[in-house]
Amino acid sequence: MQALDGIKVLDLSRTLAGPFCTMLLGDMGADIIKVERPGKGDETRDFTPPRWNGESAYYLASNRNKRSITIDIKSDEGRKIIYKLAEESDVFIENFRTGTMEKLGLGYEQLKEINPRIIYCSISGFGRTGPEKNRAGYDLLLQGYGGLMSVTGEQGGAPVKAGMSLVDLTTGTFAAYGILTAMIARGKTGKGQFIDASLLDGQVALLNFLATSYFATDKPAGRMGSAHPTIVPYQAFSARDMDIILAVTNNGLWEKCCRAMEWDDLLFDPRFKTNEDRVSHRQELVAIISERISALESKSIFERLDAVGVPCGPIHTVDQVVNHPHVIARDMILEVDHPIVENLKMAGFPIKLSDTPAKLKRHPPLLGEHTDEILKELGLLPDEIKDLKLKKVVGEAPNSVRST
Repeated sequence: MQALDGIKVLDLSRTLAGPFCTMLLGDMGADIIKVERPGKGDETRDFTPPRWNGESAYYLASNRNKRSITIDIKSDEGRKIIYKLAEESDVFIENFRTGTMEKLGLGYEQLKEINPRIIYCSISGFGRTGPEKNRAGYDLLLQGYGGLMSVTGEQGGAPVKAGMSLVDLTTGTFAAYGILTAMIARGKTGKGQFIDASLLDGQVALLNFLATSYFATDKPAGRMGSAHPTIVPYQAFSARDMDIILAVTNNGLWEKCCRAMEWDDLLFDPRFKTNEDRVSHRQELVAIISERISALESKSIFERLDAVGVPCGPIHTVDQVVNHPHVIARDMILEVDHPIVENLKMAGFPIKLSDTPAKLKRHPPLLGEHTDEILKELGLLPDEIKDLKLKKVVGEAPNSVRST
C-alpha cells in the first residue's frame, strides 16, 4: 500500500518544476498521466548534453513513475480526450503562460464544471495575479529576480547562480505540498480548488530570515561566499589537502571546537567569547582559523571535531556524493530498468515513510509509451485508435511502445 494509491493526476506540465512535483506524487503511489505533444514531447527530452543511450539525462531525472500519452491539446478532438481524462482525475497540473489554458478551454473554471472535485495546480514564473503575471519565468531569471543571486557568490564578486535548478525544484516541492493540502481540504468539503504556485513566490518564501533581518535593520544582505551573516565560524575553510566545512552554531560548540583543536587562546579571547562577539570580529577570527586549518590534514580535523560532536565535513563533488556509502545505505540512488537505457540510475526518495513508503514502479516513459493503454481505459477501442483522425490527434511518437 502507498499513501496516494487511487489518486489520478493529469499532468500537462513540462520542463522541471511541474514534472518534479508530479514525480514526487508518483513516488507515493499516484497514477501520473503525462500529456505530451505528439512527435515532440516534453522539451526536456531535447535538453542535451548529456544523452544516455539517446535519452536526455535531464528528462530522465524527473519523470519516473509516470505514464506518457501524446495528445494535440490545440485540437478539438484532443481537448475532448483531456475532458474525458479530467472527469476521472483528482489533480490537474499545468505550467503554461497565464491565460493559455483558458484560451484552450482547459482553465480551472472550465474543468471544475466537468469535475467539481478536481484540484487544479497552476505553476508559473510570477503567479496568475499581479502586474507581472504575463511574464515568462525560468529558473535563472527567478534566481536573479527573487534575490537568490544577490546573496550567492563571493563578497564583492559577480552574481553567481546556484549550481542546481534550485528555483524550479523548490517550486515543484511547494506545489506538491499545496496539492496534498488541498486533498486534505477536499476530504472535509468534498470540493476541489485552484492552486496558484509561482517560482517567484517560492523564492520570496526562501528568503526567510534574510527578509525579516532586512525589515529589522533596513539593510539588505549581500554576498558572503560560504559564510553566514549571523554565525561565526560557519563556512568553508581550506585544509592542507582539501576544502572543508566548519559549522560552529552556538557557544557550546565553540568551546568544544576550541578545546578539541587546542585553541585555548581563542576560547579565552574576549573578542570571541560569544557568537555576537565573533560576528563583530569576523575578519580577525576567520583569518586566524584559516591560517591554522591550512596547516592541518582534513582527517586530523575531522577526527578531533567528530569526537566531540562539532559539525564538520568535506565538500564533496557530485560523484563522491552519489557513490558515498551512507548515501547508498539510505537507498538514495535508484537503479531503474529501462527499455533503452541500461543500468539507469537516479536520485532516490528523500522521505522515508514507515508504513506507506515511496516505490519505484515505472521507468521514465518513452514518448507516447502509454497512449494506447490510456485511451483504452477511456473506452476508446483499438479500431477507434487506428482511425486516421484520432491518429492525427495523438500522433505517432518515433520511440513509443505501442500495445496494439
